[in-house]
Amino acid sequence: MLRSRLVRRERTDVLLKPFARLRLHPIAWSLLSLPFAFAGMLLLGRGELIPGLLMFLASGAMDVIDGAVARATSTVTLLGAYVDGVLDRYVEILLILGLMLYLGDRVNLRISLLFSILIFGSLMTSFVRAYADHRGLVRDQEELMRMGGFLERAERLMLLYACIISGLYSTDLLIFLLTITALLANLTVIQRIFLILNYARRSSGR
Repeated sequence: MLRSRLVRRERTDVLLKPFARLRLHPIAWSLLSLPFAFAGMLLLGRGELIPGLLMFLASGAMDVIDGAVARATSTVTLLGAYVDGVLDRYVEILLILGLMLYLGDRVNLRISLLFSILIFGSLMTSFVRAYADHRGLVRDQEELMRMGGFLERAERLMLLYACIISGLYSTDLLIFLLTITALLANLTVIQRIFLILNYARRSSGR
């Protein structure tokens, strides 16, 4: 939702088109997001918040470049979209694990539960929509993609980046923002389920 509002595909495609000259396949650009994210996780675990944040921002840049290159070279494929979606989940989990490692010995049962809820919400947000497509509950792909919700991936990442920055000032603030992110992620799951159920009910009544 936020990404579609703030980032115009036409503009980013023009700006990123030169990357196509490097002759890297779009899937290769997608795969490059993983080493940056892994490095970011390790840096966060070592308490190096700003370098860790920069690594995750670089990982996000790879996620934007891959699509722009695919469109510039007319190599947009379902396989590429699938790989990109799977890698997005890995990058997000590495970001969450990096924050968990940063808290280190300050992690207790309450914080462990918070991270579990956050990871569950992050994964389920995409799953409920993908499973609705798999089961054929929503046949209109445009309608399916419009079922965004309170906190899509772009918003979650922005909140998680805010968590990293807040860690420079206060652990309590970091934990508070993590709690907000976890709650909103799971509310988004519930919201998407209701949106899908309502769509399926309307469709069956046609």
